[in-house]
Amino acid sequence: MSSENAAGNEDVEPAGDRWQDRPVWDVVVVGAGPAGASAAYAAAVAGRKVLLVEKAELPRYKTCGGGIIGPSRDSLPPGFDLPLRDRVHAVTFTLNGKLARTRRARSMLFGLVNRPEFDNALVEAAVKAGAEVRTGVAVSRVEQHGPAVPDRRTVAVVLAGEDEPVLARAVIGADGSASRIGAHVGVKMEQVDLGLEAEIPVPDSVAEDWAGRALVDWGPLPGSYGWVFPKGDTLTVGVISARGDGAATKRYLDDFVGRLGLAGFEPRISSGHLTRCRADDSPLSRGRVLVAGDAAGLLEPWTREGISFALRSGRLAGEWAVRVAEAHDAVDARRQALNYAFAVKAGLGVEMGVGRRLLRIFARRPGLFHAALTGFRPAWNVFARFTRGATSLAEVVRVHPLARRVLDTFDRREAEAARDGSDTAEDVGEVTEAAAQQGAEQDDRADGAGERPSQGRDEPGGESARRPSA
Repeated sequence: MSSENAAGNEDVEPAGDRWQDRPVWDVVVVGAGPAGASAAYAAAVAGRKVLLVEKAELPRYKTCGGGIIGPSRDSLPPGFDLPLRDRVHAVTFTLNGKLARTRRARSMLFGLVNRPEFDNALVEAAVKAGAEVRTGVAVSRVEQHGPAVPDRRTVAVVLAGEDEPVLARAVIGADGSASRIGAHVGVKMEQVDLGLEAEIPVPDSVAEDWAGRALVDWGPLPGSYGWVFPKGDTLTVGVISARGDGAATKRYLDDFVGRLGLAGFEPRISSGHLTRCRADDSPLSRGRVLVAGDAAGLLEPWTREGISFALRSGRLAGEWAVRVAEAHDAVDARRQALNYAFAVKAGLGVEMGVGRRLLRIFARRPGLFHAALTGFRPAWNVFARFTRGATSLAEVVRVHPLARRVLDTFDRREAEAARDGSDTAEDVGEVTEAAAQQGAEQDDRADGAGERPSQGRDEPGGESARRPSA
């Protein structure tokens, strides 16, 4: 914010000499990832004075596969030019390295980006909309009461190494899964997973083999899976599983890379990251402070996909922070914050609920998911529609009787198992198998002619399968 704008800011309410001529921002956003940049853009487009602060210098690396599915594309600013490194039209599925089969589509399933480029482009869009950015600045804490706060309509954002705090009418915490702002709000996490990833430069011959094709491997650890995402001359290879046995997760990654024939290539970057999903009763605000994205624990529990959740929750946070900033008392500010929480829970929260149910089944029977996606055409059609943004997990359960029946049956069997100590896996497998036989022809028209399986070795009469290895 320029000194001219600060001097003309009619919202400033000085409290003694200390606060005279101190600018008060309408919205301060902490964290310049997809959630923070999306929030800053939404608030700036609304004509508010917005400051986006980021502790790192941009662009910076983030551990992330970089998959951009339909909901992510739909949440980008108008005219945003996606810096895609590749467009995925085929996915090879394996079950712990075995039973490889490739499914193909005529149109793009999802795109792939490098996070430094993508995040930086989002920040530039926020700047063009009117937001100001400060990088290399770490936020120590926020204060809503006390000597650093001039009045009840103001939040003090305390910056590390600076004597005077930044003042705002509303604050959005989008500072990642280890969020300081999330701690202030009291965010509670229910599911914590460890993701390990390597960015592996490969020669042209290997890159060509992977171009346009991703790989998903249903892993050996409960709820785990691995991925290969092609990005030009680099493959992003990673695995994720529940936190608690980091050594086993590391072995999975090493074995995965070895099976793919990539062990001989030196990674440019090897990194790890904890993903955290919020508990159902976790708060999304406190006073004039909102949280979004990873800071709020908002991501899809089964796939741990977080970019679309970050973009969507960030946009909502930016829009509702504008209303919080306009609130003249604590009651109105609380009302607007609750409206933000309701909007998040009504959309993203419902999707997370379905994702949790899917994860519980997947952790017990990953083979069911592999069999469905590689051998049951309607399941592949749903996958394709989901990645393109034509449907959501919640809509799939609401519209498709098979999906609803499987989830309901699993929930019921799981409750019964908790009482008598039995295993739910076989029951759910039987229900899924029977329902699949009854519904094999339904939904086959959905996304119909565009989807087809590859003619692989596992298909009668097919040619040699395209192996997932290089």
